[in-house]
Amino acid sequence: MPPRPRGPRADPLAEYRAKRDPGRTAEPVPPAGQPLPAGNDDTFVVQEHHTPRRTGERVHWDLRLERAGVLKSWAVPKGPPTDTGINRLAVPTEDHPLDYASFAGTITAGEYGGGQVSIWDAGRYATEKWVDDHITVVFDGARLTGRYVLFRLADGTWNVRKLDAAPPVETTSDQPAEPVAVPLPMLATPGPLPPAEEDGDWGYEFKWDGVRAVAAVHDGVLALSSRKGTDITVRYPELGRLPEVLTAHDAVLDGEIVAMDDAGRPDFGALQNRMHRTGPEVPRMAADEPVTFLVFDLLAWDGEPLLRLPYADRRDRLDALGVAGHRWVSTPWFRGTGGGVGADVQAASLENGLEGVVAKRLAGPYRPGMRSPEWRKVKNFRTQSVVVGGWRPGQGRRAGGIGSLLFGVPDDEGRLIYAGHVGTGFSDQDLRDLLRMFTPRPTSPFHGTLPREVTRDAHWIEPDLVGEVEFAGWTSEGRLRHPVWRGLRDDLEPDDVVVES
Repeated sequence: MPPRPRGPRADPLAEYRAKRDPGRTAEPVPPAGQPLPAGNDDTFVVQEHHTPRRTGERVHWDLRLERAGVLKSWAVPKGPPTDTGINRLAVPTEDHPLDYASFAGTITAGEYGGGQVSIWDAGRYATEKWVDDHITVVFDGARLTGRYVLFRLADGTWNVRKLDAAPPVETTSDQPAEPVAVPLPMLATPGPLPPAEEDGDWGYEFKWDGVRAVAAVHDGVLALSSRKGTDITVRYPELGRLPEVLTAHDAVLDGEIVAMDDAGRPDFGALQNRMHRTGPEVPRMAADEPVTFLVFDLLAWDGEPLLRLPYADRRDRLDALGVAGHRWVSTPWFRGTGGGVGADVQAASLENGLEGVVAKRLAGPYRPGMRSPEWRKVKNFRTQSVVVGGWRPGQGRRAGGIGSLLFGVPDDEGRLIYAGHVGTGFSDQDLRDLLRMFTPRPTSPFHGTLPREVTRDAHWIEPDLVGEVEFAGWTSEGRLRHPVWRGLRDDLEPDDVVVES
Protein backbone atom coordinates (compact mmCIF):
# COMPACT_ATOMS: atom_id res chain seq x y z
CA MET A 1 0.00 0.00 0.00
CA PRO A 2 1.19 3.60 -0.41
CA PRO A 3 3.33 4.97 2.42
CA ARG A 4 1.26 6.89 4.95
CA PRO A 5 2.96 6.54 8.34
CA ARG A 6 0.60 7.65 11.09
CA GLY A 7 0.54 7.34 14.84
CA PRO A 8 -2.17 5.12 16.35
CA ARG A 9 -5.56 6.77 16.73
CA ALA A 10 -9.21 5.82 16.85
CA ASP A 11 -11.02 5.32 13.57
CA PRO A 12 -12.41 8.81 12.78
CA LEU A 13 -15.06 7.36 10.44
CA ALA A 14 -16.46 4.75 12.88
CA GLU A 15 -19.49 6.91 13.75
CA TYR A 16 -20.12 7.69 10.08
CA ARG A 17 -20.11 3.99 9.15
CA ALA A 18 -22.30 3.02 12.11
CA LYS A 19 -25.07 5.29 10.83
CA ARG A 20 -25.07 3.98 7.24
CA ASP A 21 -25.78 0.75 5.40
CA PRO A 22 -23.53 0.66 2.31
CA GLY A 23 -26.00 -1.69 0.65
CA ARG A 24 -28.80 0.87 0.85
CA THR A 25 -27.26 4.32 0.66
CA ALA A 26 -25.71 5.96 -2.38
CA GLU A 27 -23.23 7.77 -0.14
CA PRO A 28 -19.57 6.68 -0.18
CA VAL A 29 -18.91 4.28 2.72
CA PRO A 30 -15.24 3.22 2.83
CA PRO A 31 -14.63 -0.11 4.56
CA ALA A 32 -13.20 -0.16 8.07
CA GLY A 33 -9.44 -0.51 8.27
CA GLN A 34 -8.79 1.24 4.98
CA PRO A 35 -6.00 3.88 5.24
CA LEU A 36 -7.19 7.45 5.07
CA PRO A 37 -6.37 9.08 1.73
CA ALA A 38 -3.68 11.70 1.40
CA GLY A 39 -4.89 15.26 1.05
CA ASN A 40 -3.78 18.87 1.26
CA ASP A 41 -6.20 20.07 3.98
CA ASP A 42 -7.52 22.70 1.59
CA THR A 43 -10.81 21.43 0.14
CA PHE A 44 -14.23 22.55 1.33
CA VAL A 45 -17.77 21.79 0.25
CA VAL A 46 -21.21 23.03 1.28
CA GLN A 47 -24.03 20.61 0.53
CA GLU A 48 -27.69 21.58 0.49
CA HIS A 49 -29.73 18.81 2.10
CA HIS A 50 -33.49 18.51 1.65
CA THR A 51 -35.23 16.01 3.94
CA PRO A 52 -38.96 15.23 3.74
CA ARG A 53 -41.08 15.63 6.88
CA ARG A 54 -44.75 15.06 7.61
CA THR A 55 -45.14 18.78 8.10
CA GLY A 56 -43.30 19.61 4.90
CA GLU A 57 -39.81 19.49 3.48
CA ARG A 58 -36.94 20.68 5.68
CA VAL A 59 -33.66 22.03 4.34
CA HIS A 60 -30.29 22.62 5.95
CA TRP A 61 -26.72 23.08 4.73
CA ASP A 62 -23.67 20.98 5.64
CA LEU A 63 -20.28 22.71 5.76
CA ARG A 64 -17.34 20.30 5.41
CA LEU A 65 -13.62 21.09 5.68
CA GLU A 66 -10.91 18.62 4.68
CA ARG A 67 -8.66 17.93 7.67
CA ALA A 68 -6.30 14.99 8.38
CA GLY A 69 -7.83 12.69 5.78
CA VAL A 70 -11.51 13.31 6.59
CA LEU A 71 -14.12 16.04 6.18
CA LYS A 72 -14.79 17.85 9.45
CA SER A 73 -18.50 18.66 9.30
CA TRP A 74 -21.07 21.09 10.68
CA ALA A 75 -24.81 21.27 9.94
CA VAL A 76 -25.82 24.90 9.37
CA PRO A 77 -29.65 25.12 9.58
CA LYS A 78 -29.90 28.56 7.92
CA GLY A 79 -26.89 28.22 5.63
CA PRO A 80 -23.46 29.80 5.91
CA PRO A 81 -23.61 33.62 5.92
CA THR A 82 -22.42 35.44 2.81
CA ASP A 83 -22.49 38.89 4.48
CA THR A 84 -20.44 40.15 7.41
CA GLY A 85 -21.92 40.74 10.84
CA ILE A 86 -24.17 37.66 10.86
CA ASN A 87 -23.72 34.66 13.16
CA ARG A 88 -25.27 31.36 12.12
CA LEU A 89 -25.68 28.25 14.26
CA ALA A 90 -23.31 25.47 13.16
CA VAL A 91 -23.88 22.05 14.74
CA PRO A 92 -20.83 19.71 14.70
CA THR A 93 -21.60 16.32 13.13
CA GLU A 94 -19.59 13.15 12.52
CA ASP A 95 -16.50 13.19 10.30
CA HIS A 96 -17.21 12.26 6.68
CA PRO A 97 -14.89 10.55 4.14
CA LEU A 98 -13.11 12.76 1.62
CA ASP A 99 -15.08 11.17 -1.23
CA TYR A 100 -18.17 12.83 0.23
CA ALA A 101 -16.91 16.18 -1.11
CA SER A 102 -18.24 15.24 -4.56
CA PHE A 103 -21.42 13.49 -3.40
CA ALA A 104 -24.72 14.71 -4.78
CA GLY A 105 -27.83 12.59 -5.18
CA THR A 106 -30.65 10.88 -3.32
CA ILE A 107 -30.29 9.15 0.03
CA THR A 108 -32.95 6.45 0.26
CA ALA A 109 -35.98 7.28 2.40
CA GLY A 110 -35.74 5.60 5.78
CA GLU A 111 -31.95 5.74 5.80
CA TYR A 112 -30.06 8.17 8.01
CA GLY A 113 -30.35 11.61 6.41
CA GLY A 114 -32.77 10.37 3.77
CA GLY A 115 -33.49 13.02 1.15
CA GLN A 116 -31.88 14.97 -1.67
CA VAL A 117 -28.31 16.29 -1.50
CA SER A 118 -26.80 18.83 -3.92
CA ILE A 119 -23.54 20.79 -3.92
CA TRP A 120 -24.30 24.40 -2.98
CA ASP A 121 -20.67 25.53 -3.11
CA ALA A 122 -17.22 23.98 -3.19
CA GLY A 123 -13.69 25.22 -3.53
CA ARG A 124 -10.40 25.68 -1.79
CA TYR A 125 -9.65 27.11 1.63
CA ALA A 126 -6.58 28.14 3.59
CA THR A 127 -6.22 27.73 7.35
CA GLU A 128 -5.24 30.71 9.51
CA LYS A 129 -5.99 29.06 12.87
CA TRP A 130 -7.27 25.64 13.91
CA VAL A 131 -7.62 24.84 17.60
CA ASP A 132 -10.26 22.86 19.49
CA ASP A 133 -12.81 25.67 19.84
CA HIS A 134 -11.78 28.25 17.24
CA ILE A 135 -11.16 27.84 13.51
CA THR A 136 -10.33 30.69 11.13
CA VAL A 137 -10.16 29.96 7.40
CA VAL A 138 -10.15 31.82 4.09
CA PHE A 139 -12.58 30.46 1.50
CA ASP A 140 -12.14 30.66 -2.27
CA GLY A 141 -15.45 29.40 -3.59
CA ALA A 142 -18.20 30.60 -5.87
CA ARG A 143 -20.46 31.69 -2.98
CA LEU A 144 -18.18 31.62 0.05
CA THR A 145 -15.18 33.94 -0.31
CA GLY A 146 -12.93 35.61 2.22
CA ARG A 147 -12.26 35.02 5.93
CA TYR A 148 -14.65 33.03 8.10
CA VAL A 149 -14.53 31.88 11.70
CA LEU A 150 -16.12 28.83 13.34
CA PHE A 151 -16.17 29.19 17.12
CA ARG A 152 -17.62 27.45 20.15
CA LEU A 153 -19.69 29.44 22.65
CA ALA A 154 -19.70 29.02 26.43
CA ASP A 155 -22.82 26.83 26.27
CA GLY A 156 -21.05 24.40 23.90
CA THR A 157 -22.85 25.41 20.71
CA TRP A 158 -20.93 26.55 17.62
CA ASN A 159 -21.43 29.54 15.33
CA VAL A 160 -20.05 30.45 11.91
CA ARG A 161 -19.42 34.07 10.95
CA LYS A 162 -18.02 35.90 7.90
CA LEU A 163 -15.23 38.26 8.98
CA ASP A 164 -14.62 40.44 5.95
CA ALA A 165 -16.50 41.92 3.02
CA ALA A 166 -15.74 41.14 -0.61
CA PRO A 167 -13.60 43.86 -2.23
CA PRO A 168 -15.57 46.27 -4.44
CA VAL A 169 -15.21 46.02 -8.20
CA GLU A 170 -15.34 49.26 -10.16
CA THR A 171 -15.64 49.21 -13.92
CA THR A 172 -16.75 51.68 -16.56
CA SER A 173 -17.83 50.89 -20.08
CA ASP A 174 -15.18 53.18 -21.63
CA GLN A 175 -12.23 51.60 -19.81
CA PRO A 176 -9.86 49.56 -21.99
CA ALA A 177 -9.60 45.88 -21.18
CA GLU A 178 -7.03 45.31 -18.44
CA PRO A 179 -5.00 42.13 -18.27
CA VAL A 180 -6.72 39.57 -16.05
CA ALA A 181 -4.67 38.02 -13.26
CA VAL A 182 -3.50 34.66 -14.54
CA PRO A 183 -4.81 31.90 -12.26
CA LEU A 184 -3.02 28.73 -11.28
CA PRO A 185 -4.52 25.72 -13.08
CA MET A 186 -7.41 23.81 -11.54
CA LEU A 187 -6.39 20.20 -10.86
CA ALA A 188 -8.29 16.90 -11.05
CA THR A 189 -8.57 14.23 -8.37
CA PRO A 190 -7.92 10.58 -9.27
CA GLY A 191 -10.95 8.31 -9.25
CA PRO A 192 -13.35 6.15 -11.26
CA LEU A 193 -15.72 7.29 -13.99
CA PRO A 194 -18.98 8.74 -12.67
CA PRO A 195 -21.69 6.07 -12.48
CA ALA A 196 -23.86 5.70 -15.56
CA GLU A 197 -26.91 7.15 -13.80
CA GLU A 198 -24.98 10.43 -13.21
CA ASP A 199 -23.50 10.55 -16.70
CA GLY A 200 -25.72 13.44 -17.76
CA ASP A 201 -24.12 15.71 -15.12
CA TRP A 202 -20.63 15.38 -16.59
CA GLY A 203 -18.56 16.22 -19.64
CA TYR A 204 -15.60 14.13 -20.77
CA GLU A 205 -12.22 14.96 -22.30
CA PHE A 206 -9.23 12.85 -23.21
CA LYS A 207 -6.31 13.07 -20.77
CA TRP A 208 -3.24 14.34 -22.59
CA ASP A 209 0.25 13.17 -21.64
CA GLY A 210 2.07 16.49 -21.43
CA VAL A 211 2.76 19.52 -19.25
CA ARG A 212 0.03 21.83 -18.01
CA ALA A 213 0.20 25.47 -19.09
CA VAL A 214 -1.95 28.59 -18.92
CA ALA A 215 -1.65 30.92 -21.92
CA ALA A 216 -2.39 34.62 -21.37
CA VAL A 217 -2.68 36.86 -24.41
CA HIS A 218 -2.72 40.64 -23.87
CA ASP A 219 -2.18 43.30 -26.53
CA GLY A 220 -1.04 40.65 -28.99
CA VAL A 221 1.67 39.21 -26.72
CA LEU A 222 1.67 35.64 -25.38
CA ALA A 223 2.79 34.66 -21.88
CA LEU A 224 2.88 30.99 -20.83
CA SER A 225 2.90 29.96 -17.19
CA SER A 226 3.37 26.53 -15.65
CA ARG A 227 1.25 24.69 -13.14
CA LYS A 228 3.22 26.49 -10.39
CA GLY A 229 2.90 29.92 -12.02
CA THR A 230 6.46 29.99 -13.41
CA ASP A 231 6.93 31.85 -16.71
CA ILE A 232 7.85 29.25 -19.37
CA THR A 233 7.27 31.39 -22.49
CA VAL A 234 10.89 31.29 -23.69
CA ARG A 235 10.91 27.48 -23.75
CA TYR A 236 8.30 27.23 -26.50
CA PRO A 237 8.83 29.98 -29.09
CA GLU A 238 6.83 28.05 -31.71
CA LEU A 239 3.66 28.94 -29.77
CA GLY A 240 4.36 32.68 -30.02
CA ARG A 241 1.95 33.20 -32.93
CA LEU A 242 -1.07 32.03 -30.94
CA PRO A 243 -2.33 35.65 -30.51
CA GLU A 244 -2.88 35.83 -34.29
CA VAL A 245 -5.82 33.40 -34.16
CA LEU A 246 -7.52 35.53 -31.50
CA THR A 247 -7.79 38.47 -33.95
CA ALA A 248 -6.74 41.27 -31.57
CA HIS A 249 -8.69 39.92 -28.58
CA ASP A 250 -7.25 39.26 -25.13
CA ALA A 251 -7.78 35.84 -23.58
CA VAL A 252 -6.59 33.43 -20.90
CA LEU A 253 -6.57 29.79 -22.03
CA ASP A 254 -5.91 26.60 -20.09
CA GLY A 255 -4.36 23.59 -21.77
CA GLU A 256 -1.58 21.06 -22.11
CA ILE A 257 1.73 21.34 -23.97
CA VAL A 258 2.50 18.03 -25.68
CA ALA A 259 5.06 16.55 -28.05
CA MET A 260 3.55 14.27 -30.69
CA ASP A 261 5.01 10.98 -31.89
CA ASP A 262 4.96 9.81 -35.53
CA ALA A 263 1.45 8.44 -35.04
CA GLY A 264 0.14 11.79 -33.80
CA ARG A 265 -0.12 10.73 -30.15
CA PRO A 266 1.34 12.63 -27.18
CA ASP A 267 4.78 11.31 -26.20
CA PHE A 268 5.89 12.41 -22.73
CA GLY A 269 9.40 11.07 -23.32
CA ALA A 270 9.84 13.26 -26.39
CA LEU A 271 8.65 16.28 -24.40
CA GLN A 272 11.51 15.76 -21.94
CA ASN A 273 13.94 17.21 -24.50
CA ARG A 274 12.06 20.52 -24.36
CA MET A 275 10.93 20.88 -20.76
CA HIS A 276 14.28 21.94 -19.32
CA ARG A 277 15.75 23.98 -22.20
CA THR A 278 16.13 27.76 -22.02
CA GLY A 279 19.42 28.38 -23.85
CA PRO A 280 20.39 29.21 -27.44
CA GLU A 281 19.51 25.70 -28.62
CA VAL A 282 15.78 26.36 -28.03
CA PRO A 283 15.01 27.90 -31.49
CA ARG A 284 16.60 24.92 -33.25
CA MET A 285 14.67 22.46 -31.07
CA ALA A 286 11.46 24.42 -31.68
CA ALA A 287 11.97 23.85 -35.40
CA ASP A 288 13.13 20.22 -35.20
CA GLU A 289 11.01 18.98 -32.26
CA PRO A 290 8.02 21.34 -32.06
CA VAL A 291 5.37 21.07 -29.38
CA THR A 292 1.61 21.56 -29.67
CA PHE A 293 -0.65 23.47 -27.26
CA LEU A 294 -3.93 21.59 -26.69
CA VAL A 295 -6.51 24.08 -25.37
CA PHE A 296 -9.39 22.82 -23.21
CA ASP A 297 -10.67 25.80 -21.20
CA LEU A 298 -11.38 29.53 -21.58
CA LEU A 299 -10.72 31.44 -18.34
CA ALA A 300 -11.03 35.06 -19.48
CA TRP A 301 -12.00 37.04 -22.59
CA ASP A 302 -11.22 40.69 -23.24
CA GLY A 303 -10.70 41.41 -19.55
CA GLU A 304 -13.81 39.51 -18.41
CA PRO A 305 -12.99 36.71 -15.93
CA LEU A 306 -14.99 33.55 -16.71
CA LEU A 307 -13.98 31.45 -13.71
CA ARG A 308 -17.45 31.54 -12.15
CA LEU A 309 -19.17 30.24 -15.28
CA PRO A 310 -20.13 26.56 -15.39
CA TYR A 311 -17.66 24.32 -17.21
CA ALA A 312 -20.20 23.61 -19.98
CA ASP A 313 -20.60 27.34 -20.69
CA ARG A 314 -16.85 27.93 -20.78
CA ARG A 315 -16.40 25.04 -23.20
CA ASP A 316 -19.18 26.32 -25.45
CA ARG A 317 -17.53 29.75 -25.58
CA LEU A 318 -14.16 28.18 -26.32
CA ASP A 319 -15.59 26.06 -29.12
CA ALA A 320 -17.20 29.15 -30.66
CA LEU A 321 -13.78 30.81 -30.94
CA GLY A 322 -12.48 28.10 -33.26
CA VAL A 323 -8.96 28.23 -31.80
CA ALA A 324 -6.86 26.27 -34.29
CA GLY A 325 -3.49 26.58 -35.93
CA HIS A 326 -0.39 24.63 -36.84
CA ARG A 327 0.83 24.38 -33.24
CA TRP A 328 -2.39 24.79 -31.21
CA VAL A 329 -5.92 23.43 -31.25
CA SER A 330 -8.95 23.30 -28.96
CA THR A 331 -9.51 19.69 -27.91
CA PRO A 332 -12.73 17.69 -28.32
CA TRP A 333 -15.08 17.12 -25.42
CA PHE A 334 -18.19 14.99 -25.01
CA ARG A 335 -21.29 15.95 -23.06
CA GLY A 336 -22.81 13.13 -21.01
CA THR A 337 -26.34 12.13 -21.90
CA GLY A 338 -27.17 9.67 -19.14
CA GLY A 339 -26.32 6.76 -21.41
CA GLY A 340 -22.74 5.96 -20.41
CA VAL A 341 -20.88 8.42 -22.65
CA GLY A 342 -17.95 8.38 -20.22
CA ALA A 343 -17.36 4.67 -20.75
CA ASP A 344 -17.36 5.18 -24.53
CA VAL A 345 -14.80 8.00 -24.25
CA GLN A 346 -12.57 5.88 -22.03
CA ALA A 347 -12.77 2.99 -24.49
CA ALA A 348 -11.74 5.36 -27.29
CA SER A 349 -8.79 6.60 -25.21
CA LEU A 350 -7.62 3.03 -24.70
CA GLU A 351 -8.00 2.20 -28.38
CA ASN A 352 -5.90 5.23 -29.34
CA GLY A 353 -3.18 4.65 -26.75
CA LEU A 354 -3.99 7.79 -24.72
CA GLU A 355 -3.36 8.32 -21.01
CA GLY A 356 -7.01 8.28 -19.96
CA VAL A 357 -10.07 10.48 -19.47
CA VAL A 358 -10.91 13.56 -17.39
CA ALA A 359 -14.55 13.82 -16.29
CA LYS A 360 -15.66 17.38 -15.50
CA ARG A 361 -18.92 18.31 -13.79
CA LEU A 362 -20.92 20.40 -16.26
CA ALA A 363 -22.15 22.86 -13.64
CA GLY A 364 -18.77 23.30 -11.94
CA PRO A 365 -16.92 26.65 -11.89
CA TYR A 366 -13.16 26.90 -12.38
CA ARG A 367 -11.33 26.69 -9.05
CA PRO A 368 -7.78 28.08 -9.49
CA GLY A 369 -5.01 26.05 -7.92
CA MET A 370 -7.44 23.60 -6.34
CA ARG A 371 -7.46 19.83 -6.73
CA SER A 372 -11.23 19.48 -7.00
CA PRO A 373 -13.54 16.44 -7.06
CA GLU A 374 -15.52 18.27 -9.76
CA TRP A 375 -12.72 17.21 -12.13
CA ARG A 376 -11.96 13.50 -12.01
CA LYS A 377 -9.01 11.90 -13.83
CA VAL A 378 -9.39 8.26 -14.86
CA LYS A 379 -6.07 6.81 -16.01
CA ASN A 380 -5.54 3.88 -18.35
CA PHE A 381 -2.23 3.12 -16.68
CA ARG A 382 -0.83 3.95 -13.26
CA THR A 383 1.71 6.72 -12.80
CA GLN A 384 3.19 8.27 -9.68
CA SER A 385 5.22 11.41 -9.10
CA VAL A 386 8.28 10.69 -6.95
CA VAL A 387 11.08 12.63 -5.28
CA VAL A 388 14.59 11.49 -6.20
CA GLY A 389 16.82 11.11 -3.14
CA GLY A 390 19.77 9.08 -4.36
CA TRP A 391 21.27 6.84 -7.02
CA ARG A 392 23.20 3.61 -7.35
CA PRO A 393 26.09 3.14 -9.80
CA GLY A 394 25.60 1.14 -12.97
CA GLN A 395 27.40 -1.88 -14.29
CA GLY A 396 28.43 -3.03 -17.74
CA ARG A 397 27.43 -0.41 -20.31
CA ARG A 398 26.36 1.93 -17.51
CA ALA A 399 29.57 1.54 -15.49
CA GLY A 400 30.80 4.88 -14.17
CA GLY A 401 27.33 6.42 -14.24
CA ILE A 402 23.82 5.97 -12.93
CA GLY A 403 22.41 2.44 -12.75
CA SER A 404 19.18 3.25 -10.93
CA LEU A 405 17.49 6.09 -9.03
CA LEU A 406 16.29 5.83 -5.42
CA PHE A 407 13.01 7.64 -4.86
CA GLY A 408 10.37 8.33 -2.26
CA VAL A 409 7.02 9.99 -1.56
CA PRO A 410 6.47 12.52 1.26
CA ASP A 411 4.21 11.44 4.12
CA ASP A 412 1.68 13.60 5.97
CA GLU A 413 4.45 15.19 8.05
CA GLY A 414 6.61 16.04 5.05
CA ARG A 415 9.13 13.24 5.66
CA LEU A 416 10.46 11.51 2.55
CA ILE A 417 9.50 7.82 2.73
CA TYR A 418 11.51 5.43 0.55
CA ALA A 419 9.27 3.90 -2.12
CA GLY A 420 11.69 1.99 -4.36
CA HIS A 421 14.25 2.28 -7.13
CA VAL A 422 13.96 2.51 -10.90
CA GLY A 423 16.53 1.44 -13.47
CA THR A 424 14.54 1.22 -16.70
CA GLY A 425 13.02 3.75 -19.06
CA PHE A 426 16.09 5.99 -19.35
CA SER A 427 17.92 7.03 -22.47
CA ASP A 428 21.68 7.51 -22.27
CA GLN A 429 21.11 11.25 -22.57
CA ASP A 430 18.64 11.13 -19.65
CA LEU A 431 21.28 9.57 -17.43
CA ARG A 432 23.94 12.10 -18.41
CA ASP A 433 21.57 15.02 -17.83
CA LEU A 434 20.45 13.71 -14.44
CA LEU A 435 23.97 13.29 -13.14
CA ARG A 436 24.67 16.97 -13.86
CA MET A 437 21.54 18.03 -11.94
CA PHE A 438 22.32 16.19 -8.70
CA THR A 439 23.51 18.00 -5.57
CA PRO A 440 25.42 15.46 -3.42
CA ARG A 441 24.84 15.18 0.32
CA PRO A 442 26.58 13.00 2.92
CA THR A 443 23.51 11.36 4.47
CA SER A 444 20.27 9.78 3.31
CA PRO A 445 17.32 12.18 2.81
CA PHE A 446 14.87 9.32 3.45
CA HIS A 447 13.13 8.88 6.80
CA GLY A 448 13.77 5.61 8.61
CA THR A 449 16.00 2.64 7.85
CA LEU A 450 16.49 1.51 4.25
CA PRO A 451 17.35 -2.03 3.12
CA ARG A 452 21.05 -2.89 3.31
CA GLU A 453 21.15 -3.87 -0.37
CA VAL A 454 20.14 -0.30 -1.22
CA THR A 455 22.40 1.63 1.14
CA ARG A 456 25.65 -0.31 0.61
CA ASP A 457 26.52 1.51 -2.63
CA ALA A 458 24.05 4.42 -2.63
CA HIS A 459 25.02 8.00 -3.49
CA TRP A 460 22.76 10.45 -1.66
CA ILE A 461 21.52 13.70 -3.20
CA GLU A 462 19.42 16.65 -2.10
CA PRO A 463 15.73 15.70 -2.63
CA ASP A 464 14.86 18.61 -4.94
CA LEU A 465 14.09 16.79 -8.21
CA VAL A 466 10.66 15.36 -9.03
CA GLY A 467 10.19 12.62 -11.60
CA GLU A 468 7.37 10.42 -12.79
CA VAL A 469 7.25 6.64 -13.07
CA GLU A 470 4.76 4.17 -14.48
CA PHE A 471 4.23 1.18 -12.19
CA ALA A 472 2.21 -1.99 -11.63
CA GLY A 473 1.04 -1.39 -8.05
CA TRP A 474 2.08 -0.95 -4.41
CA THR A 475 3.62 -3.70 -2.27
CA SER A 476 2.62 -4.28 1.34
CA GLU A 477 5.93 -2.63 2.35
CA GLY A 478 5.00 0.60 0.59
CA ARG A 479 7.19 0.08 -2.49
CA LEU A 480 6.25 0.55 -6.14
CA ARG A 481 6.20 -2.67 -8.19
CA HIS A 482 8.01 -2.68 -11.55
CA PRO A 483 8.49 1.10 -11.89
CA VAL A 484 9.57 2.49 -15.27
CA TRP A 485 11.02 6.00 -15.56
CA ARG A 486 8.94 8.43 -17.60
CA GLY A 487 10.90 11.62 -17.03
CA LEU A 488 11.45 14.64 -14.82
CA ARG A 489 8.55 16.90 -13.81
CA ASP A 490 10.00 20.38 -13.51
CA ASP A 491 6.44 21.68 -13.18
CA LEU A 492 6.25 20.05 -9.71
CA GLU A 493 8.03 20.76 -6.44
CA PRO A 494 8.70 17.97 -3.91
CA ASP A 495 5.94 19.37 -1.67
CA ASP A 496 3.44 18.88 -4.52
CA VAL A 497 3.97 15.11 -4.62
CA VAL A 498 1.07 13.06 -3.22
CA VAL A 499 0.08 9.44 -3.52
CA GLU A 500 -2.02 8.94 -6.65
CA SER A 501 -4.67 6.56 -5.35
